[in-house]
Amino acid sequence: MRPGVYPAKKTDGTPYFRASLTFRGKHISLGSFSTEAAANRAYRQGKSILTETKVQIDDHASFPSTLPLEKLISLLNFRDRGLYFKTPIYLRTNYFEYYLAKDTILKFDIDDLFFYSSHKVQRRGNHLFVSEYGMQTGILTRYGIKAYAVAGKDYVFANGDPTDYRYANILIKNAYYGVEQLGEAPGAAFRSKIHINGNYIVGVYDTAEKAAIAYNKAVDLAKDAGIRRNYSQNYLESLSAREYADIYTALQVSKDYLSYLSGLPAQSEA
Repeated sequence: MRPGVYPAKKTDGTPYFRASLTFRGKHISLGSFSTEAAANRAYRQGKSILTETKVQIDDHASFPSTLPLEKLISLLNFRDRGLYFKTPIYLRTNYFEYYLAKDTILKFDIDDLFFYSSHKVQRRGNHLFVSEYGMQTGILTRYGIKAYAVAGKDYVFANGDPTDYRYANILIKNAYYGVEQLGEAPGAAFRSKIHINGNYIVGVYDTAEKAAIAYNKAVDLAKDAGIRRNYSQNYLESLSAREYADIYTALQVSKDYLSYLSGLPAQSEA
């Protein structure tokens, strides 16, 4: 058997070949291959990447690698930075890059290194997520951004780079359900709306917190009118129960919305 190659069999008896190597005392699996020759090529390329410097991180897109992109990045980081990660992470000064594809490199703060070194980022269309506790969790939730949020409307990338997920680059404009910021701060107003067979304006308020509470009030009124929908409500941890109750009681909702609710038949399933 050629160097770095180990024979194996699938559950149905089909043979295949695994490639691996040891570098700086760490045993690294390079993957599984259908032929001994392919596994040996992966072994030789992996060894070359780790012991030579002719391949640099900026060559990742053009380098004719036998190895998957994830493994190539992991090896380059191990060689250059001395740390091996199973996910395609390359450390920079005060941040790190996550190589989702040859043409898609995400940037994260170093504070997120532990999380992304143990969670693989996946993509479905424009949605980026990780598998966590048996669920698919969008990476934007780590910033307090709701699942329904729209880039440019509910949050923006300060430097215009939608691949830069460093905390200072993500600015949240609308942090609450049913709330939309009108205009730019300071002096912005906040519109609250609820969806019931179409969007209904609840009202316009001078703070996002008031608009969020108004949305909660609109949800409660909808339930009282017999609407059976599982609306998510806003949680405002900055307010005490008394403060929340005082604002809730004082807030007015639009007459059009109240008129719509009053015209619904009893126990509507709208």
